[in-house]
Amino acid sequence: MTLFLKALKYLLGLVVAAALGAYIWFWAAPVGLNNYINKVSIQMVLESPEMMTSLGLIDNTILDFHSDKLGSYTDESNDRALAFLREAREGLNNYGPEGLEGQELLSWKITAWFFDDILRTSARKHSGYPINQISGVMVDMPQFLTDQHLVKDAKSASRYVSRLNEFARVIGEMQVQVAQNREHGNIPPDFIIEKALSGMRAFSDGDADSNPLVSTFQTKLAGIDGISQARRDSLVAEAHSAVADKVIPAYKGMIGLFEDMAPQANHDAGIWRLPDGDKIYIDALQSNTTTSLTADEIHELGLSEVARIEAEMDAILVAEGYSDGSFVERVQHVMALPEHNFPNTDEGRVAQIAYLNEINDQLMARVSEFFITIPPQPLEILRVAEYAQDSSPGGYYMAPALDGSVPGRFYINQKNTEDNPRWTLPTLMYHEGAPGHHFQISASQLIENVPFLRKMSPFNAYTEGWALYSERMVVTDMDIYADYPLGNLGRLQAEIFRAVRLVVDTGMHAKKWSREQAISYMLEKTGMTEAEVTREIERYVVWPGQATAYKVGQLALLKLRATAEAELGEKFDVREFHEMILSNGAMPLEILEESVNDWIAQQQ
Repeated sequence: MTLFLKALKYLLGLVVAAALGAYIWFWAAPVGLNNYINKVSIQMVLESPEMMTSLGLIDNTILDFHSDKLGSYTDESNDRALAFLREAREGLNNYGPEGLEGQELLSWKITAWFFDDILRTSARKHSGYPINQISGVMVDMPQFLTDQHLVKDAKSASRYVSRLNEFARVIGEMQVQVAQNREHGNIPPDFIIEKALSGMRAFSDGDADSNPLVSTFQTKLAGIDGISQARRDSLVAEAHSAVADKVIPAYKGMIGLFEDMAPQANHDAGIWRLPDGDKIYIDALQSNTTTSLTADEIHELGLSEVARIEAEMDAILVAEGYSDGSFVERVQHVMALPEHNFPNTDEGRVAQIAYLNEINDQLMARVSEFFITIPPQPLEILRVAEYAQDSSPGGYYMAPALDGSVPGRFYINQKNTEDNPRWTLPTLMYHEGAPGHHFQISASQLIENVPFLRKMSPFNAYTEGWALYSERMVVTDMDIYADYPLGNLGRLQAEIFRAVRLVVDTGMHAKKWSREQAISYMLEKTGMTEAEVTREIERYVVWPGQATAYKVGQLALLKLRATAEAELGEKFDVREFHEMILSNGAMPLEILEESVNDWIAQQQ
């Protein structure tokens, strides 16, 4: 799978499942820019049954034609999608930018940038690692099937079984992609092969009865009324057969291919190791930061921010009585104190999630002081599935379904509760919940009279930048840690983590740092555990440039707010500023700067 297909499924696919409910209206409506963008988007999402299910619009209705299927992962389907997107981008020029203004001009600029970015990053085949330890169908598809395919009756259960059989076909198609990559000099680093093999073996070892694809299905069936026991048994037997006879053998086939590649792999970490690797990274930085910053500029920015944040953290540690030892030793000491940690037990994990809910409830009681629109979508806090926790980050957010069937969800990795001491959890909650990802993504779904692309969040620097801005905003605006200095230490630790990312990502992919050099630097500057750091560094290896978006986005938002405050003086209203940022949805930072300047002029 090329980077294009991955981007298409994650980004463009998200845009348009929402439009399917109004499908007939769009095609019958007068042609205009919004309708053109939506129609193009609809045509694209029809190629991704997974995305239609993820947004939960028409599954298990009379319009459901897809929930027994999975998408195609062949070169032919990828080439068709790419050709369609080129044609769609050319067609966009028929609608602007000449003659457009206001929201229509903004929609044209955002869509043009988005299409151009996918076309640019997809220009080179064999440019990434489609199967790795954290993403790709071997990791993503099981979670999709167990978490997102809704089993509510016998028919949806039967469709689930059909998708299990489809999953084996998908793995076969991806095996072809990996083999082609190898032929073109693209073999993952040895440590990535090792971790990918570990994950695939863990998932496929054992009998089918204990496999999550079967065990979770059996649990769901047990909670459904109106299905006879004989029918339940039959469905479970069909699922067992699909997993035992097709899915697990397909995993074994992919495992065999990776085992065969392992002796050919080397230990180099950076994307420079691949053909055209330097150009791939330039494109990746532009795509992820939505700016023209170079690798050298981002690296120096990271070093500067690390120095600033480290000094602020040191001041808190000294004030709290922790002055002996190196910076990282003192951070690790505070992290390990028993009074700050939940027990690494089932009871401790339940208590940790209860504490996160308490933090969220306390903040939600104050958000109206700083925001005009409060998203109505609920937030649910869950643990990362045990089978995925070894390769998952510390936490991540999943957007709510547009039809309300699935709330926004914050997943926390609870493999070891001591990875997240109590004083670090507020910042994690503010990042993933309110006023971070949950606020931004939920608010964007409420935007009216714009293409559905504007309702989604396919611009990482904006979405992650907002989440980091939110972490800082609760200090500068809400003074949330006035009586809790360690809470502010946790915020700064999260911020230095993002600043370190600028250094290590560019270090590995542009300056030829080794995996070990990057791990050593992150350990030295963050106080995180070696296991945490290793997972993070290995994620950056397989997802070049993605980690730079967070801090670049935050700094851009802080700069824009400072400009607004300076230009407007007493007229500046933080609630109005936040409303303007969130109510227009995600966009490239270069376009966001233009929008903020226009807003400032209007306010004046």
